[in-house]
Amino acid sequence: MQKIEPMTLFGYNKLQAEVKNIKEVKRPRVVKDIEEALEHGDLKENAEYHAAKEQQKILDNRLAELAELIGSSKIVDPTELEHTKVSFGSTVVVCDVISEIEYTYTIVGGCESNPDIGLISFNSPLAKQLLGREEGDDVKVQLPNGQKEFEIIEVTYKEIVFECH
Repeated sequence: MQKIEPMTLFGYNKLQAEVKNIKEVKRPRVVKDIEEALEHGDLKENAEYHAAKEQQKILDNRLAELAELIGSSKIVDPTELEHTKVSFGSTVVVCDVISEIEYTYTIVGGCESNPDIGLISFNSPLAKQLLGREEGDDVKVQLPNGQKEFEIIEVTYKEIVFECH
């Protein structure tokens, strides 16, 4: 069974742009660096050559990773989904039952997540345990730093802002 990686059109375009940048800018630069390092002669003690080859390997691995992500991607338009329950693209306001601190999260694709601005991957431990829940639900979630209990205050769809300005 093929793994499906949901993402918005923004996330898909972001991955495509990274592939283009690697293929058209970064990789040609590394190939040039390798050629220049080869001109220095002895490869055994040629740090520039070994560094450039290592960089080439890193870029090739990233390209393979991106190809797999793009190949398994499924573009989802969150505006077309129901948001009475937490789903992909939902903005969820939760309240920590103990501290009474409110947190707002938007559930997005893995390549789009940015916890610093409230965007969490649908694959994150918190999102997995919120999916399918409704406003008013109390949810005990197991997180890497221990168990927390949240009350879901609000589930809505809001236009997703992917980058801070």
